[in-house]
Amino acid sequence: MAPHASSPHPGFWPALDAAQQAALRAVARVRQFGARAPLVYQGDESDHVIVIERGWAKVTATTADGHDVVLAVRGPGDLIAESAALGGRTRSATVTALSPIRALVVPASRFTGFLETHPEVWRLVTGTFVDRLDDHDRRLQAHAAARGARRLALLLARLAERSAQHVPPARDGAIEIGPPLSQAELGSWTDASRETVARALTVLRRAGLIRTGRRRIVVLDLPGLRDYAAQDPDDLADPDDLGDPDAPDGSGRDASRPTG
Repeated sequence: MAPHASSPHPGFWPALDAAQQAALRAVARVRQFGARAPLVYQGDESDHVIVIERGWAKVTATTADGHDVVLAVRGPGDLIAESAALGGRTRSATVTALSPIRALVVPASRFTGFLETHPEVWRLVTGTFVDRLDDHDRRLQAHAAARGARRLALLLARLAERSAQHVPPARDGAIEIGPPLSQAELGSWTDASRETVARALTVLRRAGLIRTGRRRIVVLDLPGLRDYAAQDPDDLADPDDLGDPDAPDGSGRDASRPTG
């Protein structure tokens, strides 16, 4: 059985009250990032934090053999590069815009000063870090418990739940997934080749669970997608194993924990 997916947290920014948001905005500068622009690089010094106001980004890490692996996405309200507030650690991942992004950029010294003035926000920062470790564990559970289109269904259901926090579902219940991910990026996230993901998407389309376009996926039946992911694999006509040797990192193995 597929692991149960808990509801995504609303993000760092929505958890701040109005006074905290105003205080943080006062020490930040607004910056725009174009699609495909890097927000931070893996290995760089942690000298600032970023809060996404609008848009989506992907988190990737480079493996020892030089392959980039998608670990997570970040969206509106998310705190990025929180390691700057946790001892000045170097960046453990690269964060790249998937769509145009508007963000607040806060120098590390100003962010720690903000936290000293508002110590209750520390709980949100550490909670963000813990949530990302939990996301990593859920990824491992999904990889161990699900195969083929079921594994992709788990990911798409999670992304649909996150997306619905920012854009309400359509009147018929359809949810457009916010992050504009390519088939190759979905494959990297699920340790699969692009061709394997394409076959899995076909399975889900034929089941009436999703509709797709270029970098566009609409979940037509979220409860049905969850049910599909939870089914016994012996009951499904799903021959493809997403943990295949053509995976983007060359082995189907998991990469480092998602941060950023």
